[in-house]
Amino acid sequence: MKIVFILFSILIISISPAFGVPLAEKTGLKFSFPISMDEEYFFIEGTANFDVKRIDFDKTTKELNLEIQSSLNDNLVEMIIPRNLLKGDLTFMITSVPMTMNQIAESSSMISKVSPKIIHYDNENIFITLEFTGVGTHYLIISESRYENVQPIDGINDKMTEDTVESNGGGCLIATAAFGSEMAPQVQFLREIRDGKVMVTQSGTAFMTGFNQFYYSFSPAVADYERDNPVFKEAVKLSLTPMLTSLALLNYVDVDTEEQMLGWGVSLILLNIGMYFAAPVILIISIRKLLSLRK
Repeated sequence: MKIVFILFSILIISISPAFGVPLAEKTGLKFSFPISMDEEYFFIEGTANFDVKRIDFDKTTKELNLEIQSSLNDNLVEMIIPRNLLKGDLTFMITSVPMTMNQIAESSSMISKVSPKIIHYDNENIFITLEFTGVGTHYLIISESRYENVQPIDGINDKMTEDTVESNGGGCLIATAAFGSEMAPQVQFLREIRDGKVMVTQSGTAFMTGFNQFYYSFSPAVADYERDNPVFKEAVKLSLTPMLTSLALLNYVDVDTEEQMLGWGVSLILLNIGMYFAAPVILIISIRKLLSLRK
């Protein structure tokens, strides 16, 4: 029972820091724009850390045009596009309006192709997470084209798998599905721990490489099931809480050397094993003993 008390104390002490991590520049602004096509109305919805001024749809070229005004350099957007509006694979082009005299002298605008971090298809919608850089006005054009990284599942109902374009270790698919957005504080916290603590050392990078191979072998299926089953989603959200609170301890320690990374890494793994496996077993055994004594 002493072990259970100690683990419970650690959980209570560290729960506040886990959910008190600032989002830095990534805050969520929701947007929703109606699009008319063939006497039907569709909605383009999403969340971004910039202002979406307007969204237009060209029926002839099958292109969505988003006018964006950003005050941040690192821009992040999650959006949902109905599949009846855009079918097939997609291309994403960003046109950035020059902000300085040097940029104006070089070119009237800067056009670049961007790849989504995450793109997921179901029978009705396309779910997209996209990142790009630059302060000022941008025009995002989303059009039908060939996107080779998205593979069909057995051709059933034209359903597509979720493809992750890995950058700094990829996305937290299960946590994103559980908390509803890649910009949720908990997801941001996991990303900051990964990029700011774990991957600054060689041992941490090696661990993440091996972990990603294992994690991405099942996480897309789990994330899909979370979206389809609200009860399972809440259960996953609850089960992630002990891990989030234990990882919050890394905010209060230095992890600058290989020895520190190995030491704290092993300690956190053992702590999570204790919380997820040892503590429940001890609790069950204690309850069974208590019930047997009462008999």
